[in-house]
Amino acid sequence: MNITKICCIGAGYVGGPTMAVIAKQCPDIQVTVVDLNESRINKWNDPNVENIPVYEPGLSGIVAEARGRNLFFTTEVDRAIKEADMIFISVNTPTKTYGAGKGQAADLKWIELCARQIARVSTSDKIVVEKSTLPVRTASTLKDILKHTGNNVKFQILSNPEFLAEGTAVDDLLTPDRVLIGGDQDAEGKQAIEALVNIYARWVPKERILTTNVWSSELSKLTANAFLAQRVSSINALSELCEFTEANIGEVARAIGTDSRIGPKFLKASVGFGGSCFQKDILNLVYIARSYGLNEVADYWEQVIIMNDHQKRRFANKIIKTLYNTVNGKKIAFLGWAFKKDTNDTRESAAIYVADHLLYEQAKIAVYDPKVSADQMYADLDYLNTRTVEENQLLVDVVQDPYEACQDAHAVAILTEWDEFKDYDWQKIYDAMLKPAHIFDGRNILDKGQLERIGFKVSAIGS
Repeated sequence: MNITKICCIGAGYVGGPTMAVIAKQCPDIQVTVVDLNESRINKWNDPNVENIPVYEPGLSGIVAEARGRNLFFTTEVDRAIKEADMIFISVNTPTKTYGAGKGQAADLKWIELCARQIARVSTSDKIVVEKSTLPVRTASTLKDILKHTGNNVKFQILSNPEFLAEGTAVDDLLTPDRVLIGGDQDAEGKQAIEALVNIYARWVPKERILTTNVWSSELSKLTANAFLAQRVSSINALSELCEFTEANIGEVARAIGTDSRIGPKFLKASVGFGGSCFQKDILNLVYIARSYGLNEVADYWEQVIIMNDHQKRRFANKIIKTLYNTVNGKKIAFLGWAFKKDTNDTRESAAIYVADHLLYEQAKIAVYDPKVSADQMYADLDYLNTRTVEENQLLVDVVQDPYEACQDAHAVAILTEWDEFKDYDWQKIYDAMLKPAHIFDGRNILDKGQLERIGFKVSAIGS
């Protein structure tokens, strides 16, 4: 099957970068990214590519190269669907906040709406590709809707989960560890798989393109994120033990990371993991296990989330305890709001929950992040519905200068590991703070010895 036109529904952190790279690598294929959010599409079409809504190193250059040639962003969803040979579904699949499975199961509302729209509009055979992170057996739901509501059009459903790490998404797309494609194992299913394989094979070595049945592909995505998150929670659990002993978590991580059976990745102790996938995917795994009565399996994976929540609370409580058991009216400077460096994504960021805990204690917070907007920070706090919008605006001050954030602060908390934080004039920051001046390094990126020589009292994770 020769694919000449691709449509991607969803212009977010997965759809935008993925389609930009496909368009770059396959200039003969027309790639159209659609979204109902007109403001988001306008940002993707901004003449200044530095203003596109997703910040990823290298992405703006790729968009500049392909946009207008064979990469298009539009709100004309029906037209793009109708014209496409292959449709990627890359919409949000948040954890349910209502009904059965509340707090654990994925909310498939947007996936179902996409399927019904595809079925209604399509007049020719299509390959539909699941790109969003989805629970196992979602493909059967898509197939059921498309089969029974379509216009006698044939659809093949493929699972092609993303394994992008935000902050390195462009490199992950250009040189992936693997591309995973799952589909039906009959003749038509294998033809559809091969059509998608041929697209990725333009730049990905064939041995890195793995094909499976659709269920294995869906479960592999959840499992990969669960394993990675488990490593973070494991090292964070040990970081607390290190703080009560003479051990140093950095030394422990280095020692165990040299074991070839373990390896060094995702052994960086921190204030806790965030992002759009880890928590959501583990909760999804927990829900699936419980739905089959596998309570021990569910409890095992749920503990990863419990440990992560504990790490965020523990960090906030340490600030409170160190500042003489009260932060009422005290200014705490937050450096970083994004869930990790080199992205403007804040979903499930530890900063949100640490801030919420401190605000409950009536602290005043000044935040600086080089890529996250004030509107996004306030939206993150308002979504928790812990206090009124007006209270969040009153207690949280978002500033554009890190030195202003630290001026007259009782403490500085490092919440994101932005490289620029290491190069600040920390003597200047110390001189401007109230004394004793405290630093709480939630990412272990600063030179503790150097800061202590300046005069700071430093609390770092795991030491």
